[in-house]
Amino acid sequence: MWFLFFLSFLSRLSVKRPLFAANWKLHIAPIDASAFMRSFLAHYGRHQDRSVLFFPSALAFHAAIDAVKERSDISFGVQNIHWEDKGAFTGENSAAIARSAGARLVLVGHSERRHVFGETEEETGLKVAAAVRAGLIPLICVGETLDQREAGDTETVVLRQLRAAVAKIDASKIDDALIAYEPVWAIGTGRNATPEDASAVHAAIADELKVLVGQRSSGIPILYGGSVNRGNAGALLAAPGVDGLLVGGASLDAEGWATICNTTLTS
Repeated sequence: MWFLFFLSFLSRLSVKRPLFAANWKLHIAPIDASAFMRSFLAHYGRHQDRSVLFFPSALAFHAAIDAVKERSDISFGVQNIHWEDKGAFTGENSAAIARSAGARLVLVGHSERRHVFGETEEETGLKVAAAVRAGLIPLICVGETLDQREAGDTETVVLRQLRAAVAKIDASKIDDALIAYEPVWAIGTGRNATPEDASAVHAAIADELKVLVGQRSSGIPILYGGSVNRGNAGALLAAPGVDGLLVGGASLDAEGWATICNTTLTS
């Protein structure tokens, strides 16, 4: 898989090659997805120093992916999977079905899955294991609520979520994953962690990954998400330990999202 080669290449570089991930959530219908991608490509040329990921809704997935077939620098993922490979689970999609449909990645453990749909840490682990079995790259989301942050429990919560997410896969598979730190209190609120806040939590995640997989952990990108916009993207990407951005609302405008993806990088 070209994307896995890309991740391996990342670990051998001293400069950042960030990932820009767009989570469309329950927005952008199939009829609008093609037009969105055409507009995005008009404002975003091929870059050698970064990669762009899209997570459309399940029904808009094919319309979006079909619009960028010639762009190997752009990859697609699904927003959710069931942990079973098949069965009587009406309304769900398996990792194998997502992979067959053209997905290369899957979001797992997003705060909305945890806090709106009641997904447990045990279930995030099952979903990560299902993704790995099917050859999907899990983008594992972790993050604390405002109450947990104010109680001083940020690191405890984030690392517990991370350990639970990878508990059901072999350690050799962990470095095939991506991690996103998304403080719950910053998602869709207009508030975001400062670059210093993000760096501190990313450092804790990186330290834990080193415990889990050793030196190979340096090849695991850690993204930041939470009220990212074109005004703060550059500062966040410049923060130590921030290897990319996972963006929700600001990824829904094609030109604006292209502006974020075109962010000038600093060494």
